[in-house]
Amino acid sequence: MFNKIANVLSIVSFLMVASMSGGAYFGYKYVTSEQFKTKVMNQVMKEVQTILPGQIQKKLPKVTGKSLPF
Repeated sequence: MFNKIANVLSIVSFLMVASMSGGAYFGYKYVTSEQFKTKVMNQVMKEVQTILPGQIQKKLPKVTGKSLPF
């Protein structure tokens, strides 16, 4: 009886390790793909475009250059 339980646990353990290894492999391949890079860059650029215009207006000086005495 114990032998059957040990065999079943061994098979379950192997299936878990194999599925985790396969998941890690395909996850790594997805993260290093051009599709993922493009998707992340699009999201970052979208956020930057919403934040950047307000920040530029805050940093621009009200008056530029020296005033010339006439």
